[in-house]
Amino acid sequence: MTIRRQLIAVAAGGALSLAGVVVAHYEGYRPTAYLDPVEIPTICYGHTATARLGQTKTRAECDKLLAADLGIALAAIDRHTRVPLPDTRRAALASFAYNAGERAYRDSTLLRKLNQGDYRGACAELSRWVYAGGNKLSGLVKRRATERELCEVGL
Repeated sequence: MTIRRQLIAVAAGGALSLAGVVVAHYEGYRPTAYLDPVEIPTICYGHTATARLGQTKTRAECDKLLAADLGIALAAIDRHTRVPLPDTRRAALASFAYNAGERAYRDSTLLRKLNQGDYRGACAELSRWVYAGGNKLSGLVKRRATERELCEVGL
């Protein structure tokens, strides 16, 4: 099933469900810990906080980590955003914060534009966040395109 069809199928589930589809699709399920492109230990669906090389987790454990991490990302979006967000935009931003981190979101031009009511300009900023360790990554280009599309729904 394509990412677009998955998003349509879960749209009624709100921002958490939408963000979960995006994150799971682009992070992928990897039950054994590995080093990501910038050498950070990572496991499951991009979980880094407690990942240690040599770890293995079950699908159920990975699903719990994903839900918890997405809850943290959504809380960060809610904490720093001063304008109302539809579920689609909130989900796109949660996927971004999940990947780039709360500090990157908090300190971004994206958030500044968003809080000024420049929704289109804020969503466009997602396309700039395609580098890791100084290298442009095709996976981030694709992920940000999906996040931007989700962010721009209704504009």
